[in-house]
Amino acid sequence: MAIGLLTLHIRLPGCGSLKEKRSRLKPLLARLHREYNISAAEVDLLDVWQESVVACAVVSNDARHNDRLLQKIVDWVERDWPDVDVIAEQLEMF
Repeated sequence: MAIGLLTLHIRLPGCGSLKEKRSRLKPLLARLHREYNISAAEVDLLDVWQESVVACAVVSNDARHNDRLLQKIVDWVERDWPDVDVIAEQLEMF
């Protein structure tokens, strides 16, 4: 069994409230789950308006598959979510 964890530190420019932040994050998290069949959640910086830390987890029997999938997610967020800036990313395999 292989577990892959992707942690994305993202910036949400222009957010003026936690309500606005959550309204911008919710579609991203739902789409990650739907498109890539992974678990995704906001895990840190919960009270900061313009930044967030999002974690994505995948479990399979192939670590290479997990690595490719999580890297694909990073590319997808950077390319297809123009209102989100990726500040940092961290990939871990267990």
